Amino acid sequence: MMKQLKDKVVVVTGGAQGLGKAMCERFAYEGAEVVYSLDLQKGNLTADNVRHQELDVTNIAEIDSFIQSVKEAYGRIDVLVNNAGVTRDALTQKMDDNKWESVMDINLKGVFHMTKAIAPIMMENGSGSIINISSIVGLYGNIGQANYAATKAGVIGMSYTWAKEFTRKGAAVRTNVIAPGFIETDMMKTVPEKVLQPLRDQTPLKRLGLPEEVANAALFLASDESSYVNGHVLSVDGGLRL
Repeated sequence: MMKQLKDKVVVVTGGAQGLGKAMCERFAYEGAEVVYSLDLQKGNLTADNVRHQELDVTNIAEIDSFIQSVKEAYGRIDVLVNNAGVTRDALTQKMDDNKWESVMDINLKGVFHMTKAIAPIMMENGSGSIINISSIVGLYGNIGQANYAATKAGVIGMSYTWAKEFTRKGAAVRTNVIAPGFIETDMMKTVPEKVLQPLRDQTPLKRLGLPEEVANAALFLASDESSYVNGHVLSVDGGLRL
């Protein structure tokens, strides 16, 4: 059976754990020539075609240096997944500037800077897939997450814009969004069961999602199977509406 990402050059931010790790593993299995897992934490991915690199998505110089090295090595980047993100939760009246700015810097500006650096390479090569990881919170909001919701809604707005901009000169550079619901990652393991159970109850499928289920959606958007999908928000949330 043909591997869906055979010979593709893939970049995933926040690739060391959680959703990012699951996506890197799936992309590697599906035949990518190389998957770059970018993260400030050291990952434990062992596939021969996965390369971990420490990178801060808020540092433009680091981004430019990394992109130049990939371009020199391969001449292209076929898939970009903007997955790196953080939460700094607080009710609005208790949210200080540090909580606001740190989330903005990583979740929104980081996506902008990575895409700004990589999209021109894709346009020059005539094709590419950009996948931005938003959240159910970016669609519906959530108590105590005004900063996070603003960034994840902003990612959707930028993606709609890029779906138009990057195809303007005839290049098949697609930009899409995945909006996960509540997924069983290490971050969710810190949430008390008394909070998790109501979320399961509110979800029509009566469970939390798995990282692999988000990775499956990302694989579809990364592959040629989605060649006519552009400017779309794909919810992977079990039907939950906050």
